[in-house]
Amino acid sequence: MKVLNIFFAVLFLFSLSFVSDAQSTTQVNSKWGKINLGKQVFELHNVTGETIKFQGREVIKIERDLKALPFDSTNIEKTVDEPHYAKLIGIDDFENGTIEVKMYSQLQNPAPYSGIAGFIGVYFRIKEDDSAFEGIYLRPKVGRHANQLFRNHAVQYMSYPHAKFDTLRKTAPFRYEGSAPVALNEWITMRIEVNGETAEMFINDMKYSTFIVDRMLGKNKIGGIGLYVDIGTIGYFRDLKVTKRSLKAKPKAAEKVNSI
Repeated sequence: MKVLNIFFAVLFLFSLSFVSDAQSTTQVNSKWGKINLGKQVFELHNVTGETIKFQGREVIKIERDLKALPFDSTNIEKTVDEPHYAKLIGIDDFENGTIEVKMYSQLQNPAPYSGIAGFIGVYFRIKEDDSAFEGIYLRPKVGRHANQLFRNHAVQYMSYPHAKFDTLRKTAPFRYEGSAPVALNEWITMRIEVNGETAEMFINDMKYSTFIVDRMLGKNKIGGIGLYVDIGTIGYFRDLKVTKRSLKAKPKAAEKVNSI
């Protein structure tokens, strides 16, 4: 009997320890809850988030909060590319420089919408009141699709609030979209080089950029940094690095191309 009592006491203490560990990664809801990753602190804007161990590494996991910011499949333009992101606390004056992050995109199951594609990426130059920002994000689901037309939608630039994806697709088709060698359920390193009105995106330490925005459309030129997910995405992020720099002189103009 004494042995049984000792066994149950040990089991009880183990259970308490397990509960305590689980609470350390309890999901935090927007708005404006905060989560930590190492020394970095993130403020949740219309996303839910938590710090967890994933594939042996500490990461932050975020998903769009559909209660805080509902999605309407009959009015996509009005309800996507909105302020749903985790904002890095401590940097509110990013104008030019480098943003680099490792990210991993999974699809929610069941899917909340048939058109989900693993939307994941970065917002930058975020105005303090969330009224304006620039963004570059991926659709990893189509990054290695057998159809080239779908591949050409793997990368998206947008500028909130007047130049979201659907507006740009109608007014400047494929100028602000492109292809990228990315996929779901694998780590992707995204590096964005911002310089004045241009932004170049590099994938997985490639020497040359995968995508370039030669003229960004936002009027807000300085602001914060955020990690973005949209409808149907479970996003995991780690190793966020932000380097601010002065505006670089533009290189000499390339050879003029009238038509291809």
